[in-house]
Amino acid sequence: MFEGFFYELKLKGVPVSLTEWMTLQQALAGGLMQSSLDTFYALARSMLVKNETWFDRYDRAFAEYFRGIETPDEVLEKILEGLERTQAPDLDALAMAQIPELALDKVLENFWEQFREGHFHKHKGGDRAIGTGGRSTQGAFGYNPAGIRIGQGGGRHGRAIQIAEQRRFRNYDPDLVLDTRQIRVALSRLRTLLPRGPEDELDIDTTIDKTCRNAGDLELVWRASRRNSVKLLLLMDTGGSMSPYARLVSRLFSAARSQFRDLKYYYFHNCIYDTVWKNMQEDEDIALDELMRTLDSDYKVILVGDATMAPSELLDRNGCIDFFQTNETPGVWRLYQIAHKWPSSVWLNPERSRFWVSVTARIVGRIFPMSGLSLNGLDDAVRTLLRTQRPRVSHAEIKEIIDRRMSPYA
Repeated sequence: MFEGFFYELKLKGVPVSLTEWMTLQQALAGGLMQSSLDTFYALARSMLVKNETWFDRYDRAFAEYFRGIETPDEVLEKILEGLERTQAPDLDALAMAQIPELALDKVLENFWEQFREGHFHKHKGGDRAIGTGGRSTQGAFGYNPAGIRIGQGGGRHGRAIQIAEQRRFRNYDPDLVLDTRQIRVALSRLRTLLPRGPEDELDIDTTIDKTCRNAGDLELVWRASRRNSVKLLLLMDTGGSMSPYARLVSRLFSAARSQFRDLKYYYFHNCIYDTVWKNMQEDEDIALDELMRTLDSDYKVILVGDATMAPSELLDRNGCIDFFQTNETPGVWRLYQIAHKWPSSVWLNPERSRFWVSVTARIVGRIFPMSGLSLNGLDDAVRTLLRTQRPRVSHAEIKEIIDRRMSPYA
């Protein structure tokens, strides 16, 4: 059933396997669709779509394949010309229960049969034609447990099987700004569970094996419980041009705190210089040199910022925008030091990639792999952090960038 929909999904790039499709067919054969396209939409999506990033493509494939259910404009115009508004029938629960509920493919077949035969001109009542006030599977101001509503303007019983042309389900575009739950799901892929600490967890499989070898004499075997071994350092730009993204970065921060027991986090403004802040409101800072000395090189580092600033803020000594803060070492050198101390590092930019065109954004993107703070972007960043990395630029390249005061791509 609906084989064309399977091919439409494949055409739109949704990775649907034959096994998943056959499982859907079993569900349909078992009556789980309930002759409702609304139900079919949710049922098929739950069985065929394995990742939220494909939801938007699924919606487009669904709309394309089931385009005729809400009826194309030219068909709708013809039918509306022939429909005549009438009083809705007064049916009690017993009368409604006696009307058979047809399967969706039968409903569609009946609709097109009635349309081709022209049975939509001023039909009132009845149980077959496209009309008003009747019990057929198509029309308006009537009742059928599985019908195509046309020209009514709104639902009355919540039974019409119309959805395809009305994309009222929220898209999960790959560039959609993330919520906290989505960020947690993406960050969870960074977690590596390894045995750590004292032997405080019962090893059931080994205990059973040892006990059986002891002819039933119980021997308990303990092991160290598995804990998340990933250590994360989060460095976040705040204030100024990052103010519009404050809520988004807060969600990232909240998600990271819930996923990683060993999380260190600090703040900076525009660029990292000689210090970073644990609490900017209380002016509680720590020297970057001290941070690099006390944290191991196996930390994974996520830097968050738009990388947009005056070139002098990135390339000059004492270029910090804060008049009262001096920096003997240019910010670009500090970023270079971070990338070499913690090779497993990424930069998350909340702006769309088409805006990463400033001199400073291009330089930062040369030092760190840069991804957008979106569903696809965060997935890319996690994959980058899971790979073995090496510094992307050399000492000589950074020196040349400063000396020439230009983007490495210029």
